[in-house]
Amino acid sequence: MDGASLLLLPTPRRITCTSERPVPLSRIAITGDVPEVADRALLMLRPYLYSGVERDLSNIRLHLKIDPRIARPQGYVLHMSLTGIDLIAHDEAGLFYGACTLAQLLKRNPRELPFVSIEDWPDYPVRGVMLDVSRDKVPTMKTLLGLIDLLASWKINQLQLYIEHTFAYANHREVWEHASPFTADEIKTIDAYCRQRFIDLVPNQNSFGHMERWLKQAKYKPLAEAPDGAETPWGFRWEGPFSLCPTDPKSLELLKELYAELLPNFSSKLFNVGCDETFDIGAGRSKAECDQRGVTPVYLDFLKQVNTLVRSHGRTMQFWGDIIMKHPELIPELPSNVIAMEWGYEANHPFDADGQHFAAAGVPFYVCPGTSSWCSIAGRTDNALGNLRNAAAAGLKHGAIGYLNTDWGDHGHLQYLPISYLPFAAGAALSWCEAANNKSDFTQATSLFAFNDPTGRMGCVAYDFGNVYQAVGKLTPNASMLFRQLVPPQHKPDPANEPTREGYDAANAAIDRVLTSLDQVEMPGDDAALIAAEFHNAAAILKLGCRLGRGEKPSAGDLQSVINEHRRLWLARNRPGGLDDSAARLEKLSSR
Repeated sequence: MDGASLLLLPTPRRITCTSERPVPLSRIAITGDVPEVADRALLMLRPYLYSGVERDLSNIRLHLKIDPRIARPQGYVLHMSLTGIDLIAHDEAGLFYGACTLAQLLKRNPRELPFVSIEDWPDYPVRGVMLDVSRDKVPTMKTLLGLIDLLASWKINQLQLYIEHTFAYANHREVWEHASPFTADEIKTIDAYCRQRFIDLVPNQNSFGHMERWLKQAKYKPLAEAPDGAETPWGFRWEGPFSLCPTDPKSLELLKELYAELLPNFSSKLFNVGCDETFDIGAGRSKAECDQRGVTPVYLDFLKQVNTLVRSHGRTMQFWGDIIMKHPELIPELPSNVIAMEWGYEANHPFDADGQHFAAAGVPFYVCPGTSSWCSIAGRTDNALGNLRNAAAAGLKHGAIGYLNTDWGDHGHLQYLPISYLPFAAGAALSWCEAANNKSDFTQATSLFAFNDPTGRMGCVAYDFGNVYQAVGKLTPNASMLFRQLVPPQHKPDPANEPTREGYDAANAAIDRVLTSLDQVEMPGDDAALIAAEFHNAAAILKLGCRLGRGEKPSAGDLQSVINEHRRLWLARNRPGGLDDSAARLEKLSSR
């Protein structure tokens, strides 16, 4: 017997079948010498202990114990026999993760459990998810806490909420007043909820680039590097400010104020300051110094000053590693107490080569792949799985200390949350044990443990829907061609890479096949109707892209129907702030 036949997420490292006879199950009595942590360990078990179980069967004893000699940190041993179930863990976290595994076994087998022994521990000590809550879409507390439960059940132990302007800073209302931001009290509630589930809620406030929501305001525009915009490395000009000026002391004064208000709401000792994609540095107010010393050294000096601020709060700084990777010879000049976040979102991203640079310099680093959900509507399944697998293998090879699966919302966050369920599940599995999970397609596990569909059909629908991007016959980085029809790129496209009319016909047919399969799915659960509606409207949005690709203008009625449904579905999981900006992306189609 192996993890695939048991259907667990993640698949455990070692599974031994001790008997062909199952253990009959009615109710579980808890014993053991760790009552103070038993409640946390059993958080994920409670929904399954008595569901649909006959009362005339004998009780089963669950014995909990912590023994540091067992497995490795965060590891556990789960052993089932006629005398009961023994869960022995290396530490409190291991006890929780063993309970998560047992909960999944109970979900699949509520009346009887297989005779198995499982020995398990993680590859990566940190297994995280980063959720973009700044590109228009800010989830409700109900949505976010539900997602935390889901991720915790898959043994995720770090969460980051990517913030540009969506925290309610007391003195900066003009920046966030239309964004439905998180308040300090909400962050404290989320932090406590995460801690109970062994998740470290890491603050994430971009602090250099991606500050356009701040710098477009008259109050902050004087802090901008290039107030009137700059050329980008992606083939177009960015209109308006983007990055803070690194040579202006007032930039650090702003960050000092923000950190002092933000960080006390988090119990984490880590802090992600972003600092990615600062393409405009040297194109504006810091040009003279950058011409003299070089752009990357000027960037690095500012990063060091930001690190000093972070250290003053007793935190360890995380930062995105794309800028320093342009000059890897400067990596050894990084402060000794920082963590580099090595990110890239294509299946062939050079995690191996880049990770080798950080490892050679002795700089701790995470690998940071992504879900590929953004700029796609339906996801890009094959690219996501390739990206996630590549990151897991390369990170292990070079000693990465963490794995952060990122879920972005570029260009209006038009994709719906369940589009990310399959790559969330894959990232959780691959970061827990790469060897045991690298050959899985994750459809069956996602179907059961994310969509609550034991037939496996919904997981296959999500997988196939996420591969519609390939049907058009042409690929583009970091997006799908159908999305590019809906939100045209700012750079001039390559005519040689434009899909044909036949390609858009093929994509339309692929969407229809997914819809046929979707209509055959019968999901139980409170949000089953919502998930089905989200997939249906996502399909309708992609069909608009097919029509545009064929040179056809969508009818006003069809377009308005899609927009109205997008607004309804948005508010089912998210706050109203940002909705108008997101819907405007679709409303612009009427003029095309």
